[in-house]
Formats: sequence, structure tokens, C-alpha cells
Amino acid sequence: MQIWLDTANIEEIREASKLGVVKGVTTNPSLVAKEGDVDFRSRVLEICDIIDGPVCAEVLSLEAEGMIAEGRDISRWAPNIVVKIPTTAAGLEAISVLSQEGIKINQTLCFSVNQVLLGASAGSTYVSPFVGRLDDVGHDGIQLVADMVEVFSKHNIKSLVIAASLRHPLHCVAAAKAGAHIATIPYKVLMQMLKHPLTDIGLTRFVEDWHRLVKV
Repeated sequence: MQIWLDTANIEEIREASKLGVVKGVTTNPSLVAKEGDVDFRSRVLEICDIIDGPVCAEVLSLEAEGMIAEGRDISRWAPNIVVKIPTTAAGLEAISVLSQEGIKINQTLCFSVNQVLLGASAGSTYVSPFVGRLDDVGHDGIQLVADMVEVFSKHNIKSLVIAASLRHPLHCVAAAKAGAHIATIPYKVLMQMLKHPLTDIGLTRFVEDWHRLVKV
């Protein structure tokens, strides 16, 4: 399972990229808005300069014609751009047009197997079930990921499942067990994945033992 970062914060992306484990980045209008007065295109290009892998940028139009025009424009910003399009009737129309033009699509705001089956048929490169948001309303987000992976595998569907809206390290483990191809996570969760108290204790003991040996 690949690890992508879900953020528009440049410092977080720079720090995470140093670890050598981040293979892509997802953004959305809410994440960009958190960064204050920033130009969307400029911020996406900054991210593309740091990350060699896929960088997802979302269209803002609600109508198919606008999504298609935006998608074409966004796709030209950098060679590693993936256009994010929401799961709506207009979104499916845009996905079907843009995918035929060779533009990579991340179908976002997915909450059912039916939605991703339609998106995959339209040409989505990636589909993004929002695990945390489903959990928030009493549904099992990880089970949905598992169901999507099972159906795609059974029918040899090439679209990749991105487990999105992951809130904590256990979500990451569960997504991996469910067969998600990609997990996109906040920087905070990435750092939590790395930490374990026994690692810290063990490292402290190694250093203390070494200092005792040196003194001897």
C-alpha cells in the first residue's frame, strides 16, 4: 500500500518527503483554504516541485462543462497532476470525457460501491472512499474499502482504491488489511505511524549502555 500525504501545507510536504515514503499528495479546497491567502495554482506547482509522484488537484465547477474545462487546464500544470472530480452525474460526464483524453482522474467523495463502479466504468484512474466521514455517521468506512477492492479484483477493474479521510494510525493498518492500494493521510498521522514508545525506550537504553561501555 502506497502512502500519500493529504495536505496543502508546504512545510509538512517538505518534511514528509525527506522520509522517502511519501509517493503522492492529495489536496482539496478545504485543505488549501486552511493555508490562508494562497494562490491555488501556485501552491499545487510548489507541491509538484517537491513530490515526483501523483499530485491531486480538484476542480471547483459543479457543471460538467466547467469541470471539463478546469480539468483540461489543471492537467497541463505539471506532468504528474491528477485531476480530482466529485462523484456526481456531472462528475461522471467530465470523467468520461477527460479520461478519453488521457487525463488521470481521482474520483473523490465516494461513499458506496455503486458510485465507484460507475466511476471506474467512466474512466477513473483512482477512486477515493472517505473512511473517516463514513465512520462519523455510523457506517463502516474500512469495510467499504474492502468491498471496493474485492469487487475491483473480481472483475479485473484497473482503477486503484485510495483510502481517504483516514484519522489515525489504526485506520492505516485497517486500510492495508482491507487491500487499499493507497492510503492518503495527514502529516500528523504519518508521524504517529512512525512513533512507538518501545522504540524510544529501546533507543535510550542502547545509548545508555554504549556510554557505559565507553567509560569502561
